[in-house]
Amino acid sequence: MEQALKSSVWRAVGLSPATRGRWWRGLRYRSTGEQRPPPSAPPAARGDEEGPPRGRNGGGQLPPPALLGGSQAVTESCTSRGGLAPQSRPRPWHKRYERGLAAPANRELWSWREGDFSKARKRLERKPVSIERTKGSEILFGIAPCALALSQSRRDLFRLFLKQSSGSRRLVMSEFVLQATARGVPVHHVKRRELDALCRGQVHQGVCLEATPLRFKSLEEAEKPDLGDEENLNQQLIWLVLEQIQDPMNLGALLRSAYFLGVDRVVTSQRNSCPLTPTVSKASSGAMEVFDVYSTDDLRSFLKAKTAEGWEVVGTVSKPEDVENVPVISCLEFRWNKPVIIVIGSEGDGLSLETQLLCHRMLAIPPGRALHPGIESLNVSVATGILLHSICSQKLRHGD
Repeated sequence: MEQALKSSVWRAVGLSPATRGRWWRGLRYRSTGEQRPPPSAPPAARGDEEGPPRGRNGGGQLPPPALLGGSQAVTESCTSRGGLAPQSRPRPWHKRYERGLAAPANRELWSWREGDFSKARKRLERKPVSIERTKGSEILFGIAPCALALSQSRRDLFRLFLKQSSGSRRLVMSEFVLQATARGVPVHHVKRRELDALCRGQVHQGVCLEATPLRFKSLEEAEKPDLGDEENLNQQLIWLVLEQIQDPMNLGALLRSAYFLGVDRVVTSQRNSCPLTPTVSKASSGAMEVFDVYSTDDLRSFLKAKTAEGWEVVGTVSKPEDVENVPVISCLEFRWNKPVIIVIGSEGDGLSLETQLLCHRMLAIPPGRALHPGIESLNVSVATGILLHSICSQKLRHGD
């Protein structure tokens, strides 16, 4: 069994039994410093004991000591497992050995390893080129947000980055180039990894745009509708008010639904609310680039003022039993004939108690089946879309 193991090891390292003795003697004299016996000495004096074999071609040449890693490395590798080097330990003289002594199988093995190392080296070299950004800028990403930002005059634009070799989207990229040229925006064609680095791995669809951030507008900047007479009080205006929406994906989806369904204005609280980031713009499919979003630092005073002007303030709730002192009705039963404000609460806690008490009514979405505990509510953007569709459809029926 031991002899079979040794023979398999010799074959694995690419040496033949006919030449193993001389190779073993060379290692022995180099590692111990013992004087080599003259060629005329008898076999016993020359140390013709069995040792690690040499190359299968019988050349009798030994790898130089520098390639063997010194006498200590040779001694350790040749004394493990009873004098046999384990197959799992790499041999440092592979390349020299491959040139003159290795068998074709070993050449293929080394060639495979060399190719593998080359691929690993290329992966390390494929680091994205750092692109220095303009101070105070942000990176928009995605086809819709970048196209709408280019078509509007709401941002200062610095540079447009397009993916090289865009393939099927070449026509879309050409349109981007035309838009950017018309606005005087420099266009840079870069590799995908540079785009990934610019937008930190977000889905950019081959387009990034460096621009100044969008800010919330203050309510003082908004044009106030004249509700002084009875005719204007009957206008079916609908505003959406957001209290502490923190998830940028939810905020983007809310803006997209509000814009699509015909909401006249969106107002958000400044405290604990998500800012207008590139992620919000991407989630809104660019609606943020064309739809004004206002903010207030005193939401309760704002709601009180609108109530005094004749608006109806309507809150939303997922569990009607959690609401006290305010009537709760289904969104399917809600009817309105004057300007209305729909107030949406945060993702986790919903509307605060103080805000609930400022509402005239609370709306709930009736479920379609008995619900299991833990899944008794909808995502805030989905619920808002359902409520807005139910309310805005009445506005459309009135021909507004």
